[in-house]
Amino acid sequence: MVIQGPVQGFEYPGSLPELRRWFASDALCLDYLDWLRWPDGFVCPRCAGVADWSVGDGRHRCGDCGRHITVTAGTIFHGTRTPLTVWFEAAWLLMASKQGLSALELQRVTGLGSYQTAWTMLHKFRTAMSSDNRDRLTGRVEVDEGFYGGFTPGARGRESGAKALVAAAVERRGRGFGRARMQVIGSASSDDLATFLTSTVAPGATIVTDGWRSYPTAAARAELTHEPHVVSGSGEKAHEILPGVHRVFSLSKRVLEGTYQGGVQDGHLQAYLDEYVFRFNRRTANARGLLFLRLLEHAVTTTPTPYSSLIIERRPDPRPRPVAHLKRSPASLAGQPLDRPWRRAA
Repeated sequence: MVIQGPVQGFEYPGSLPELRRWFASDALCLDYLDWLRWPDGFVCPRCAGVADWSVGDGRHRCGDCGRHITVTAGTIFHGTRTPLTVWFEAAWLLMASKQGLSALELQRVTGLGSYQTAWTMLHKFRTAMSSDNRDRLTGRVEVDEGFYGGFTPGARGRESGAKALVAAAVERRGRGFGRARMQVIGSASSDDLATFLTSTVAPGATIVTDGWRSYPTAAARAELTHEPHVVSGSGEKAHEILPGVHRVFSLSKRVLEGTYQGGVQDGHLQAYLDEYVFRFNRRTANARGLLFLRLLEHAVTTTPTPYSSLIIERRPDPRPRPVAHLKRSPASLAGQPLDRPWRRAA
């Protein structure tokens, strides 16, 4: 359930210091997730019963079917050993930056002992962001394709070669732009473009394109009006005819090359595009805390994604494996205030 008209200071914190005051313990984080998941009271995910016999520590017992339900069960936090204070800090940092957050930077900032843990946390958040792409675009929508990746010798025109081909759609709102959608596609054929348009743009809308030959057929299949603007011979440049999608392409590539150092694998590209779109569609939000709230709303309604389903390529780890009894969970960020340790340093 999406909270309508949330107010800063009541439904979400307004700054990083306020975040840390709000969620000074893992129990407070758990209670916030409970409120986000069931704002109108507990509803059993198994039988839809509302009778609640709360047993504490984030656990509920359904009074109808008797099943025990934990707040994090069935969410991206399912079975996590990472304290929720760390999850909340990561969510804030991910939403506070307009350029994203790398796993290495998250590991450095939060003191996580494992890069794999930081990487997995961020990818689970990206999985939650992907559910934001369900509502289709309306009105006049710019559509185009762009390549992501290095130069491929011999590939010409819309031939991708070893590069990934990405379709983008951006709503036009007067002189400005509305929401965006981005999706990795197999080719610029009418079949692949029709699939993208059907899932992205609502029937009856008008798509504005560069006149590529696949669009008329694709638009007809998706029940859309096609408005072509052929670049060749027009005297105009592609970014002048389709400024919205070219801005999205340019800014997203800057993030991939800057924050993630161009190290995104093709199999994970869609996840990073979903993250970029999630942030782009909320670019006018005045408070970073509002983005934090929206991310956690998606997180508690997104099904669990185990690490094994996130990785696309298994590589041997040259580092020695730790002894089993030395393994430990990441430390919580919760704690009691210290009495001026700098005064005792001398």
